[in-house]
Amino acid sequence: MGICYVIGAGECEKIDINRTKEDYVICADAGYSAALKNGIEPDLTVGDFDSFGSIPQGKNVIVHPPEKDDTDSMLAVKIGLEKGYKTFILYGMLGGRLDHTFANIQLLSFLCEHGAKGLLVGSHYHVTAVKNDSISFKKENEGMISVFSLSNQSLGIDIKGLKYQVTNFSLSSSNPMAVSNEFMKTNSLVSVENGTLAVMWEGKPFLNDAFRNQNS
Repeated sequence: MGICYVIGAGECEKIDINRTKEDYVICADAGYSAALKNGIEPDLTVGDFDSFGSIPQGKNVIVHPPEKDDTDSMLAVKIGLEKGYKTFILYGMLGGRLDHTFANIQLLSFLCEHGAKGLLVGSHYHVTAVKNDSISFKKENEGMISVFSLSNQSLGIDIKGLKYQVTNFSLSSSNPMAVSNEFMKTNSLVSVENGTLAVMWEGKPFLNDAFRNQNS
């Protein structure tokens, strides 16, 4: 199975998709405008289109009323899951409105709960979620990296190869102790035995490496 790309209307300097025939691209509301600016033709566009300002023309458009339970991003992700995709790379989901950024981070946890994995690609920072699993980074990564618990409690956390390292550590959703760690020009790893972590790092997303050690 390929990758499901979801494009939102948040901040993103450039969207560079190396698309294959197995991949699927969904635009969420005004993400349609961002896709066109980057020369990307989506397979599907979904939303209430309050941000875009009008309903895009075309047969592959699903319109929802503004009064709905899901965000446009969540609607897009649910469609991707229904189509069988397990890997999601999401652009334009960071920056802009803080409430939508927070909702999109929770969306990563939703993907984990449904046996999938997601990566929010931003202009400077990138975010993924890890549930009962690990994520590794190569020595090419530079800058800051932070880890937060999306679960009430996350247990058995190992952080290796970074400036601050821990073994069999625990974090709660009310304890930001693992913020502002640093890459040290060596291979590094973050793992958790029981719980879901949000892992945020700056620099390049290194898309292949971001999912290298996660379940597939």
